[in-house]
Amino acid sequence: MDEVRDAFRDECRRLGEVLRTLDPAELDRPTDCRPWTVAELLAHVRTGAGRLAGMLAAPAPAHAQVDAAGYFGAAKFTPEVDAARINAAQAEAARGDAGRGPAGPADRPELGADFDRVWQATLDAVDAHPPDRVVRTRHGDAMTVTEFLRTRVVEVGVHGLDLAAALDRSPWLTPAAGQVIADLLTGGRAVPQELGWDQLTLIRKATGRVPRGHAEQTVLDAAGIRLLAFGG
Repeated sequence: MDEVRDAFRDECRRLGEVLRTLDPAELDRPTDCRPWTVAELLAHVRTGAGRLAGMLAAPAPAHAQVDAAGYFGAAKFTPEVDAARINAAQAEAARGDAGRGPAGPADRPELGADFDRVWQATLDAVDAHPPDRVVRTRHGDAMTVTEFLRTRVVEVGVHGLDLAAALDRSPWLTPAAGQVIADLLTGGRAVPQELGWDQLTLIRKATGRVPRGHAEQTVLDAAGIRLLAFGG
């Protein structure tokens, strides 16, 4: 739990710092997470970072059914689920725009402060429970707090790469989050050196941000490494 908690804290804290530097016009930029804009993708990340607090307020299931790797699966990412996720982020972003009023420099620190309140509330809730406390996800899975928090590191970290690309900024992925994500994607196994992948390349290729070539896949197959793939 300590490793995962620190990764979530570091990555959220870094994103909060970035939010304080955004120009209002940047919120309207398109992202590769189509059809979301930067504002809509941020709304999705904010919701995901805060989801665990509400889950911990609900009754605990009797036992865990899946781990973090099992949480990410194509069966969950049906067209209906994708549509609901897209619409929810768009609606959340629209509510935020309505509440802020005319965009201006004063909105930038508030955007970061709001995100900080959300993720810090999540950590407060996590710290109030044992790491093996079981929660139920919106997909109906029963998971331990530690394993679900691991999925939040993936959400904030990988979408952070999407945001950096949309904003034409260098990736800000933190070392702690990068390690948690890489270990999850590979099952903790070392990537063959002949691929020449650094951590960012691994994460981008495993999550579909950059396509994997046939030769690269052949090397992975020969090493017995089946990268965790995200559905949808």
